[in-house]
Amino acid sequence: MLFDMKVVLLAGGLGTRLREETEVKPKPMVEVGGHPILWHIMKRYAHYGHSDFVICAGYKGEVIKNWFANYRVLNSDFTVTFKDTTDIIFHSELQESGWRATVADTGQETMTGGRIKKIQKYVENQRFMCTYGDGLADIDLDALLEFHKSHGKIATLTTVKPVSRFGILDIDETSRVRAFQEKPRGDSSVNGGFFIFEPQIFEYLEENSVLEEEPLKRLAEEGQLMAFHHEGFWQPMDTYRELTLLNEIWKSGSAPWKAW
Repeated sequence: MLFDMKVVLLAGGLGTRLREETEVKPKPMVEVGGHPILWHIMKRYAHYGHSDFVICAGYKGEVIKNWFANYRVLNSDFTVTFKDTTDIIFHSELQESGWRATVADTGQETMTGGRIKKIQKYVENQRFMCTYGDGLADIDLDALLEFHKSHGKIATLTTVKPVSRFGILDIDETSRVRAFQEKPRGDSSVNGGFFIFEPQIFEYLEENSVLEEEPLKRLAEEGQLMAFHHEGFWQPMDTYRELTLLNEIWKSGSAPWKAW
């Protein structure tokens, strides 16, 4: 089977601000709508034809390994025949049939850049996509790829404008509140993840690198980092409040990131 470019998913962090869930599982395995958020991210990529994944596991990585190793059993009806060797007959095809996932142990305490450095052998000398395993967006991955191809630089990141945690007040000179805007989008752009890297990225990474610090700063200084602007939905899952929000959106039946 031929695969498109690889997708590297950073799934090894501690998730300390979501301790209610991450005491027993890594944050990418916290469920939205009955599925790990990692599954939602992978489904989005697979919809655009990118179904060859490299999972950078770390904290409680055994939970991720067990989930992948037992995925078909956990998501299918099956019949088991008990004899000298156990035969299992599955009664349905998986929607995810054709996916390929390499789960790599990148260390308990490794930082984001170091995790990518440690999976270099799995992406080989190829362009690859990369994102965090704890956020969802309705990003057009075809448009992102075309933008990356158009500029010829080493790296592309996706910028987003996050929604403010607080409402904004419009107050006149007499202290009268003229208007109240509930949680508007900010004016400043931030890194929303959803990277594309050329293989030269590994020249900027060390085993203790924080991707968002020295590597990206150096790429920017050298004119090798470009920004793809995403104006649509983007929501990280850093807190229990954000987890609740994502579950409410999924239950509404109109989750913006669901393209499948």
